[in-house]
Amino acid sequence: MPANILNLPCYKVLGIQENEHDYHIEVETTEVPAACPHCQSSSLVGFGRREQMVKDLPRHGRRVGLYIDTRRYQCRGCGKTFYEALPEMDEKRLMTKRLAQWMGKQAIKRTFSSIAEEVGCTEFTVRAVFNDYVSDLKKTIRFETPKWMGIDEIHLIKPRGVIANIQNNTIVELLPNRNKDTVVRFLHYLDGKDRIQYVAMDMWTPYRDAVRAVIPQAEIVVDKFHVVRMANDAMERVRKSLRESLTPKQRRGLMHDRFVLLKRERDLNDKERLNLEGWTKNYPELGEAYRLKEQFFGIYDAESPDEAQAKFIQWQNSIPSEITDAFADIERAWGNWTMPILNYFNHPVTNAYTESLNSLIRVMNRLGRGYSFEALRAKILFAEGVHKHKLSRPKFERKERRQAEPEPVMMYGLPGNFKNFEMGDSFARMAPKPAPEPKPYIQKSTESEKQEKNYGADISTLIRMIENGEL
Repeated sequence: MPANILNLPCYKVLGIQENEHDYHIEVETTEVPAACPHCQSSSLVGFGRREQMVKDLPRHGRRVGLYIDTRRYQCRGCGKTFYEALPEMDEKRLMTKRLAQWMGKQAIKRTFSSIAEEVGCTEFTVRAVFNDYVSDLKKTIRFETPKWMGIDEIHLIKPRGVIANIQNNTIVELLPNRNKDTVVRFLHYLDGKDRIQYVAMDMWTPYRDAVRAVIPQAEIVVDKFHVVRMANDAMERVRKSLRESLTPKQRRGLMHDRFVLLKRERDLNDKERLNLEGWTKNYPELGEAYRLKEQFFGIYDAESPDEAQAKFIQWQNSIPSEITDAFADIERAWGNWTMPILNYFNHPVTNAYTESLNSLIRVMNRLGRGYSFEALRAKILFAEGVHKHKLSRPKFERKERRQAEPEPVMMYGLPGNFKNFEMGDSFARMAPKPAPEPKPYIQKSTESEKQEKNYGADISTLIRMIENGEL
């Protein structure tokens, strides 16, 4: 049998047995110890042997066990005994280093149970190897801090915080939860956090409080899609409130046509327009709700914060009393988040693309039943081939608008403390501000700084890999 069958020069193959599932390979080390590990004396004498079985990389679809004839020595200098060191072996487990490295990489994209079956070990061992592999990756992989940061959530068993690089459509971190303390801790230890310009988020107060506490220089922008989605939710509340007054046949029809009511008017075909007209004419409240939904979407056609606020006030004043309750959540949210919502009209940044990950993450979660959050996090952040190393061009931003002298407009429709303010005065601070002079950032010329930049896990690549079953 060839001596290099294992491709491990430090071992000599003595014999091999095989069956349908396994290779049993007998080996011994090619070099004897030169000195005692205790006193460094070179006066050594053999003192027995023992056989150790360690796992190695599977070959030809079979599991591999190495039976190492390990020699024991006694030092004549200090009298102590010791076994010879076994090169290329994992320090923690009875397996080769290359097997541990291979198992760690495979566990990123495969289930622990399939790897355990292929290697011939327990799932607990695979999980332990994987945890060590991820710990090593954390020390070597560093993602660039995004200038345009997105904070959102995805559901992995329960809601988790996700940090995105908006300019590059990448994910740079997954947080175990979306609590304020967790987000504050992440931002506090983030390198280069002073260079973050914008943070897009949904209307989750802990996100806003954490950003204001740690990176106050960043502009908070409420994600457009989380706002307009509330209009569809209000439309649904009105639709459901009508069901009690309908016959069973009419209920089924309204249930079937709910997608027509949620669709934008400009996207309806002729058949859908007829269905919509039938419902809205027969049920005026439904027609009013559809009108309000469409007009609310139209607020985002505004080209400035002042114009958007004026449209919102006009929209708010047009809500009929019969369906005020259905749209109360939108009014409340706009009142509590006015400035961050209006920031979108100066800085139209959004992290809506992370929404497409939710369904795919659930698929991956289901395929890997029993995975811990750390395992799923590693699969997303550290899978081979998902990292983006090239900086994308920034998204298009509107030019700064020259502000004309504003006409006094009374804000009688505004909730809370925003009532009875003039438009130009109340939103003067919403105008785009000139970018501050960047602080000098000196990079030391070290090998680590010369490494290729890593902007995180590319979302489109992640989606493709999950759809193709590669994760």
